[in-house]
Amino acid sequence: MKKLTGLLAGTCISVIGLGVAMAQEAVGPPKVLVIQREYLKPGRGGSVHERSESAFVHAMTAAKWPVRYIAVEAMSGPTRVLFLTGYPSFAAWEKDAQDAAKNPTLSAAIDKAIMSDGDLLTSFDQGAFMFREEGSLRAGTADVPRSRYFEISVFHVRPGHGKEWEELVKLYHDGYEKVPSAKWALFESVYGMDNGGMFLVFNPMKSLAEVEEGYADQKKFVEAMGEDKMKRLGELSASCIESTQTNLFRFNPKMSYPEESWIKADPTFWKPKITAPPAKPAQ
Repeated sequence: MKKLTGLLAGTCISVIGLGVAMAQEAVGPPKVLVIQREYLKPGRGGSVHERSESAFVHAMTAAKWPVRYIAVEAMSGPTRVLFLTGYPSFAAWEKDAQDAAKNPTLSAAIDKAIMSDGDLLTSFDQGAFMFREEGSLRAGTADVPRSRYFEISVFHVRPGHGKEWEELVKLYHDGYEKVPSAKWALFESVYGMDNGGMFLVFNPMKSLAEVEEGYADQKKFVEAMGEDKMKRLGELSASCIESTQTNLFRFNPKMSYPEESWIKADPTFWKPKITAPPAKPAQ
């Protein structure tokens, strides 16, 4: 649905093209997506943050931890990094946390990394999102391992307007079925990050040339919908959407702990030389 962002001035909608499956080898989006957000102090991004985050990657690698994650850095909006972890269920998320707590070596390494990384941050939060298959289109076809960017949109739906939102999503779904290149996966916030009426939109892109290509798809969508349905889209958007924002993020493999299948798919990108963690200060 990202292709809908900006389609109608002030009356847009978007959906996610997120084929993430980090917690297990799987096809298509995870049922549960956990997002950790780190907001950085001025001048604490780039290689400084990469060195700090490498401590987490080293700890997970040393423990041969089965649950993977990827990091994406903001190219617009506040300076921040999102860490995305997918799970097949909430029970799997629980098991991951319990297993980590039972591993004293990993726990100690993570605690130490958190203390160091915290000095670079202004704030941190975490949220959990559920995949909404009924509002998605060709969700399992996105080639995320070979992508380089996410266009992420956030939508807040007005309380009591859930039915209108569902109708709006269905209209976009049915319209974009006629556009072969369109694909997305829709997630809804269930814990943290303004849960309740908040929807996230991830659109993976292999290059920023796809931004221009998206506008061409919008024209095809408008032609497929016709005047009456486009008018209805505008009415529903104005009625049920309280606010929306779209930002661009780039994948950062140096701060990621990706699936082996992702590394095999694109080893040059996903297996870079990892910067060593900061050295211990002299005693």
